[in-house]
Amino acid sequence: MNQKIGDKNLFYLLLFLAMVAWGGSWVNVKVLSGYIDAFEMIFFRFGITAITMIPLIWKMGYSFKIDKKSLGLAFLVAVILILYNRYYFLGTKLGTASLGGAMVTTLIPILTFVILAILGARRVGVREGIALCLGAVGVLTMLHVWRFDWEKIAVIHNLYFLLAAILWALLTILSAKSTRVSPLVFTFYLYGITTILDGLFWVELGTISWERLDAIFWLNIALISLAASTFANTIYFLGIEKLGAAEVSSFVFFVPFSAILLSAIFLGEEIDLFIVLGTILTLGAVKILNNIRLFRRKHA
Repeated sequence: MNQKIGDKNLFYLLLFLAMVAWGGSWVNVKVLSGYIDAFEMIFFRFGITAITMIPLIWKMGYSFKIDKKSLGLAFLVAVILILYNRYYFLGTKLGTASLGGAMVTTLIPILTFVILAILGARRVGVREGIALCLGAVGVLTMLHVWRFDWEKIAVIHNLYFLLAAILWALLTILSAKSTRVSPLVFTFYLYGITTILDGLFWVELGTISWERLDAIFWLNIALISLAASTFANTIYFLGIEKLGAAEVSSFVFFVPFSAILLSAIFLGEEIDLFIVLGTILTLGAVKILNNIRLFRRKHA
């Protein structure tokens, strides 16, 4: 019994670190934007991640076999992933990592619900309506809407963040349709295809200023590839398998706050209280929409 509790606590720690790595990826992108463009970042990040996932999948005993339907879906999702990363990169480069990390990560589950509701897959009752209104207020709070200055609210990086959130919501819905392979294996093919498509159509390795890529660049590439992708994704999928999706989902609440805190520590960005307040409101909406319980009763 004590061994099981110890293993579970260790997994909780690993999940927490995975969420911190996801939040930290916004800081990594902000730093990398001073060295390379969006498509080059995509090539480095997902290329390294796909390679490092091979021994993990083999060690965990998963098969690399994938059916044609899932493979075709991976191609479609890869295109969306490239577009998402482009807008996520541009928004962070032009705006702040703290706002992007808070706004995009909290908007994704809300927009996913909205899209599913439009498609008729989710029902919108009074409870859901209140949650959506709460989420809208939260996002508007992050954007300081009471200033009534449309030029500041509709700046290009805010629109990039909104586009990124919409694209990831679509990616989430489409990825869920792959049921014949492990999510980890599907993610490996997704990242591999993303790297190949990005390399073929958008990246010219000969134009990269390799001499400018110093230790800071490679440190951030390693963190965004190995920590935020390989490690975090593996722990997240293992967490769903061992603890269940409902329990693991509560850990996602750490992502926006880690993005805000790490942006303040490493980038010197001010912790905007209205971004924090807006994040809390939108996370409240996410909790209501997905019926997430943060504190669970322990059964005797």
